[in-house]
Amino acid sequence: MIASELISDVIPPLKTSDTVQKVLERMADFKVDHLPIVNEEQFFGLLSEEDLIEISDHSSVVGSLSLSLINPYVLENQHIYDVIKTFYEQKVSVLPVLDAKMNYLGLIAINSIVAYFANITAVNSLGGIIVLEINNRDNSLAHIAQIVESDNAQILSSYVDTQPNSTKLNITIKVNKLDITQIVASFLRYDYVVVATFNTTNNNNGNADRYDSLMNYLSF
Repeated sequence: MIASELISDVIPPLKTSDTVQKVLERMADFKVDHLPIVNEEQFFGLLSEEDLIEISDHSSVVGSLSLSLINPYVLENQHIYDVIKTFYEQKVSVLPVLDAKMNYLGLIAINSIVAYFANITAVNSLGGIIVLEINNRDNSLAHIAQIVESDNAQILSSYVDTQPNSTKLNITIKVNKLDITQIVASFLRYDYVVVATFNTTNNNNGNADRYDSLMNYLSF
């Protein structure tokens, strides 16, 4: 996915003729702390709510103020990872998207990034979660997928965490089964370290029941 595919048409940009009052109201309406200032297609910068805190006259227009605008943006064809990196580095709530000629196309709201990650990590899909610890030289997603699929299950999402000052990696996978006992047992048979498991088979913790089931399975 690229930046242009995440542009929101809901939040309009500011103009230099907008008043401070209008800016504050718009930020409150859309629950953001930043808004871009744009005249025609020219992007002037990103206005922060903090820039307006000490302005007592809310009838003042933005163009008449001495503001220290920040200038973060992404180009329309940049990858979603670049978008996330810029959000992280700049600590902003919206991010302008520009074309190759530096014309303003729209903005990406931080909520869009959250929704995107919710989608690709399958958070709304039922399933079990398994966290494995492996050596970084043994990072074979193909083998992990093979083990999961051998139990007639599929991986819905996965991601890798590095451990500081270590050669170990944590791989988190979500599968399309709530009962992951047999999958966990298979990982243990292949000498994987299972750090943690999560599912929603019942409303309590259920660790004892899962442990007993696993031991019974391994005794066969």
